[in-house]
Formats: sequence, C-alpha cells, structure tokens
Amino acid sequence: MSIVKGIFTHKSESERSIEQIDLDVLFKEHYDRLVYFSFQLLKDKDHAEDIVQDAFIKYWNHRETVMQDSIAIKNFLYSSVRNASLNSIRHHKVVEGYIQYYGNTEPEEPPIIEAMITAEAMAEIHAALHALPDNYRSISIMGYFDGKKNQEIADELNMSINTVKKQKQRALELLRVKLSPELFTWFALAVLTFKK
Repeated sequence: MSIVKGIFTHKSESERSIEQIDLDVLFKEHYDRLVYFSFQLLKDKDHAEDIVQDAFIKYWNHRETVMQDSIAIKNFLYSSVRNASLNSIRHHKVVEGYIQYYGNTEPEEPPIIEAMITAEAMAEIHAALHALPDNYRSISIMGYFDGKKNQEIADELNMSINTVKKQKQRALELLRVKLSPELFTWFALAVLTFKK
C-alpha cells in the first residue's frame, strides 16, 4: 500500500489528505476482493497482489478520465485486474509452449555479439585494404569482394594476368602484416568460402 501512497508527493497538503483518504478508502474497500479475483485466475497470490497494485496505480494515473462514481471506479479496477491477469495467463501459455517446443533450455541469445565482432573485424579489414597502394587495393577489392576472376581483372585494368596474380599476392602479404594473425586467417577463410 505504501507504493500507492507514494504517488501523492507532488500535491498540496489539503489536496493530498482528501485524495489520500479517498484512495485509502478505495484501497481498503476493493484490495482484498481484487486480489482474490485475480488469484482465482492466476493461482498465484504474489502475482495477483502485484497486478492489483498495478491496477490501483493505473486508476490513479487515469483518474481524470474515469467517472468519479463508485461503480465506474469499481468497474475500472475489475477490468484492469481482469485484463492484466488474462494477459499474464496468455504470456505464461506462450512460455510453456516455447519450453515444450524447444525444451527446458535457456533461449539462445541472438547472435548480437557475433554481429558486433564481425562488424569490427570487417572495419579493420576495410581499413587495412584502404591503406594498401591504389593498384593493390583495386585488384584486391575486385578479386576478393566483387568476385571477379584474374582474367576479368586483367582485361578491365589493361594489364597481364601475371601482373594481377603478383599484385594480389603482394596485397595479401601486406594485409598479413597489417592485420592480426587471427583476423588475417578469418579474412583468408572468408575469401576461400566466398570463391566457392
């Protein structure tokens, strides 16, 4: 009940005492009934008490929109408790369905960490690529990222296929120096996978 009383801190003393008395009266009159009502649906007393307290807070936050009539307030409180209890039951059923389908294991966290690591690795690779001399960079991008064959690169840049091969090889050597061993290995594996 102290949670509900804490709402009044911003009112003047006279307003606070009148509103506090009204809320105290409402709380004392309806709290036990609402908890029992919610408990009948949920079969969990603690959860029912939480839902009823939330319903009183919801009423207090919306009291201007609720007609100041004891029946209207009672209907608002019962509707709020009913809806919150039914939502809780639905949520519980979803959780049970998930557990039945996937087993009682913890749900896997989305691969957010992997995505962050990949993004950071790609940023380092791009920085290393952009630090290469122009010819090495353009040949590496065309070969490793655009998926072009050595002959296509040679034709496009008007150079021999041996020059393309040598410059790709030299670019890899420079990348090996600029990148950490793990990152270079990851890059090399990605390139090999991409070519397949």
